[in-house]
Amino acid sequence: MMRRTVVRMLLVLSAIFLIFGTATFLIAKDHFLRPGPLQTSMTIIIERGGGVGKIAAYLKDAGVIENAVLFRLGVRYEGLASKLKAGEYVFPAHASMRSVAAIIASGKTVKRRLTIAEGLLAVQIKKIVLAVPGLTGEVPESYWQDGTLLPETYFYSYGDSRLSVIKRMQEQLKKVLSRTWAQRSTSVQLKSPEEALILASIIEKETGKASERAHISGVFHNRLRRRMPLQSDPTVVYGVTNGKRVLNRPLTKADLRTPSPYNTYLNNGLPPAPIANAGLAAIRAAVMPITTTDLYFVADGKGGHAFARTHREHNRNVAKWRKIQRKVRDRK
Repeated sequence: MMRRTVVRMLLVLSAIFLIFGTATFLIAKDHFLRPGPLQTSMTIIIERGGGVGKIAAYLKDAGVIENAVLFRLGVRYEGLASKLKAGEYVFPAHASMRSVAAIIASGKTVKRRLTIAEGLLAVQIKKIVLAVPGLTGEVPESYWQDGTLLPETYFYSYGDSRLSVIKRMQEQLKKVLSRTWAQRSTSVQLKSPEEALILASIIEKETGKASERAHISGVFHNRLRRRMPLQSDPTVVYGVTNGKRVLNRPLTKADLRTPSPYNTYLNNGLPPAPIANAGLAAIRAAVMPITTTDLYFVADGKGGHAFARTHREHNRNVAKWRKIQRKVRDRK
């Protein structure tokens, strides 16, 4: 009898523990699945090197979850403990602990935006990239070369290396240049994709007006065909600064007479290398010039340029531009 009584008691206790354990599990599971405390969406950065416990504590402190212990247990039960990834994540309002864990395990981090404007020098792009938040690491100096980076918008994640972004800029330029060179006009006076990139950089610095790029390209192609000096002021500027800084003053007559491989007033043909980082539109213009008889252009005072076929006509346009400049100076 005694043995039967003990057995019955053990069975009863086992049943009680089983019921209690099942109830506890169901309650814990309910908490793991129920909506969380966030009232609005929140962006959180999960740093590298943190285990499940550290991540749970951080999420609890940030108000993303209510219970760090239940989060740890739930993550392990779901088999996600080894899948949690560092990065920047957006958690929607009322996200459950399960959905929070799933978001971190997915690795779908926030994509940040980095926009590089066309026509910048490599030293200017360097300053932007070094200052942009969320990127890490250094970039060897050899990567900061004009004509090697394609200006456009790039997306990156928190913690990405700066070098990886720069390499993407370089790869994008190679793809764009190769594809555009294959589509070049049969009339171009260029011998290689490299020459196309040099001319594109000059076009980029000559005008910010999209409608003018192909026209300016046509003028330069006419000059190359006739073996006339390009006489492009931006190339002289590059020769003065060596591409190390922005020249915050007008060019002087002395600058135009200063010998430099980049001075296209003193040298025929293209300069030896790009004078800036050209965008896709300028590259296309360089290899797809419009057909024109124009040989000259000068600023028109309205944000664009006045084009001319003859030197006499060009001189009239220059006189108009100088008159506008004098009026501007007189107002100051």
